[in-house]
Amino acid sequence: MDGVGQMGSIRQSHSVGKSTRQAAAGSGGQGRGGEASPKALRQYIQRFSQASVLVIGDLILDHYIWGRVSRISPEAPVPVVQVDSESLRLGGAANVFNNILALGGKADLCGVIGSDETGRMLLKELGGTRSGRGGVVIDQDRPTTRKSRVIAHNQQIVRYDVERRAELKPAMQRRILRYVESRLRELSCLVVSDYAKGVVSATLMTDLTRLAALRGIPLIVDPKVEHFSYYKGATVITPNHLEATQAAGVHGDDDQASDEAGAIIRQRLGCQAVLITRGEKGMSLYEGDGVSWHIPTQARQVYDVTGAGDTVIGTLALALSTGASMRDAAALANYAAGVVVGMVGTATLSAQQLSEALGND
Repeated sequence: MDGVGQMGSIRQSHSVGKSTRQAAAGSGGQGRGGEASPKALRQYIQRFSQASVLVIGDLILDHYIWGRVSRISPEAPVPVVQVDSESLRLGGAANVFNNILALGGKADLCGVIGSDETGRMLLKELGGTRSGRGGVVIDQDRPTTRKSRVIAHNQQIVRYDVERRAELKPAMQRRILRYVESRLRELSCLVVSDYAKGVVSATLMTDLTRLAALRGIPLIVDPKVEHFSYYKGATVITPNHLEATQAAGVHGDDDQASDEAGAIIRQRLGCQAVLITRGEKGMSLYEGDGVSWHIPTQARQVYDVTGAGDTVIGTLALALSTGASMRDAAALANYAAGVVVGMVGTATLSAQQLSEALGND
């Protein structure tokens, strides 16, 4: 659809927080409304190559079947898709990893695959990267998670999944933790990409939170509602609006509902910040002392939101790794999301594309 959202200034929520002047005093080179200027934001992008991020979470292979529909099946009232091509892309935590690499950062990956053809295909997709395979553990007792999407005329017709959502056995969890510990001294950020496929557990999150605090680096979580209690002490979590309101027990889709959910989640989990992604309404950031910011979307066209959350968390990790404030990191993540939702399928963007999306200084 065309014209989703209007570009504009970050605005402070009026329902909570300090005055606009107080809250806007955090970062230099600001534009209207207290947000950093494009020039200031580009300085972080230029330092992305200095970041080293370890992504822990559920590894997914995204399988796309592309085709055309010209008739309805005589067997059932469903469209018949004439297949033109198929493609494979990294999904879940692997897509976060891929986004960080595409943006010029250094990244490694930790998760689980099965001993199956899908797992071998996922490793092959990772094969083009220079790193990212040392932390990939093979579990003989579970399939590699695979999401297959049938797309015709840029519209998703159906999706079918192969997965096992049971929690990993303790021995597998220990292998993941040992890998994180082995890499810790090199890292500027830990990212947890939780798709509730079994990798992320309460025990693992407690250990990751401890390790991040020991190293003094950010711990960023892309959450699942059923696991919210696991994320206590994380630096920032990035739920979408529905996840945030469900987790907080709040109803509504307006600014007030978002404000209530953000405040409840931040207080309940003791996070430094909560960044709620809100589709065509942009994003809302909630920090300490009741300060909140609503960031309007930068998307001009929205074709596909698949994987947009992976782009958000990857950009956020790189920005925080290179010294950005939480607000400037959120602004950069918002620009990145605005680019990838204009692409069909799980997508990444380059540092140059992100820099160009910032517009003129």
